[in-house]
Amino acid sequence: MSNVPAQETPEEEVPALLLRMIPESTGFIAEKYDEPAEAAVLTRDALLDLYEVLTECFATPVLMPQLESVSPDADVLERCWDFVERIVSHSSGHVGGAVYFEVLEQLLNADGLLEAAWPYMKDRTRARTLMMLDFFDVRVPGINRDNP
Repeated sequence: MSNVPAQETPEEEVPALLLRMIPESTGFIAEKYDEPAEAAVLTRDALLDLYEVLTECFATPVLMPQLESVSPDADVLERCWDFVERIVSHSSGHVGGAVYFEVLEQLLNADGLLEAAWPYMKDRTRARTLMMLDFFDVRVPGINRDNP
């Protein structure tokens, strides 16, 4: 396996990438758009609604329950963070902003979410998360602060 990062996914293909990498999102996407998920992710609406899509079809129903679970599915978490890694440093401010606000910032909403996510995060996601923690002046033992 190569250490070379995957080529950037074109902005308009990000919703389809979500569906391919996180099939658990299928029902939530279909429900949001009242059509089969495979068709919905190809519409301009899915791209324009990316903030909502990431919240309603990924973070809230798939990612956060896994992070809150006492017995999370490691495969699902690996795929979730692989997806985030693919888009967290996207050249499009729309895509990067959606990931930042709808995924990363949500890790600060409850104790333990960030700590549960950290082992699954990849390099670019960790770097962006550390920047976010510094911005909010949040210190988390073992992540951006030495353990006492």
